[in-house]
Amino acid sequence: MKKIIITIDGYSSCGKSTLAKQLAKKLDYIYIDSGAMYRAVTLYFIRHDINWKDEAEVKKALADVHLEFVYNPATAQADMHLNDENVEHLIREMLVAEKVSEVAAIGAVRHFAVSQQQKMGNRKGIVMDGRDIGTVVFPQAELKIFMTADPAVRVERRFKELYEKNQNITIHEVKENLELRDYIDANREISPLRRADDAIILDNSQLTMDEQLGLVLQWVEDAIMEHSS
Repeated sequence: MKKIIITIDGYSSCGKSTLAKQLAKKLDYIYIDSGAMYRAVTLYFIRHDINWKDEAEVKKALADVHLEFVYNPATAQADMHLNDENVEHLIREMLVAEKVSEVAAIGAVRHFAVSQQQKMGNRKGIVMDGRDIGTVVFPQAELKIFMTADPAVRVERRFKELYEKNQNITIHEVKENLELRDYIDANREISPLRRADDAIILDNSQLTMDEQLGLVLQWVEDAIMEHSS
């Protein structure tokens, strides 16, 4: 069967990565977590005290950043490796979450990540989620999805996720963090978050994961049929 590129864009904590992983597993596609790439760069900058407002310093630092997705047999998923270190858990912490939107808005960082992502997509059969995948990285993708959900639902989902790792986190902190990330993502000068004209909107506020997956798998089948004719 013909393989396609599937892009999933949308707001934070809408379940983009969860859906992308499910699709990749079901379709036997490669899952590329673009957010993990930006988070890994952010972690590197924090660790090395990089002033990301200094363009020259950012470009110099990026020359020392090597990102790779490495399959983890224990989870049957690909983990983010930064300079040969598995940082999958570290990049999910609040310290990184608070800064990643700022770092991801930097032109040099986006160029660095996008060039790597486009190379990964040359052979099709991939699912990638992020903020600008359908608009910038793969504008030619056969299926583009834009995910959204009620803000209160997103806050609750994100709180549950973080609380498992840090029981000192408050729902107020999570709400403020999401609001800030939404604002930065939508208003940044380079590749702001927006829906591609040909993207299908998926509001999953009231959908179960199984319902959502079933719906999207039908969209995938329709897209494959459309682009096979």
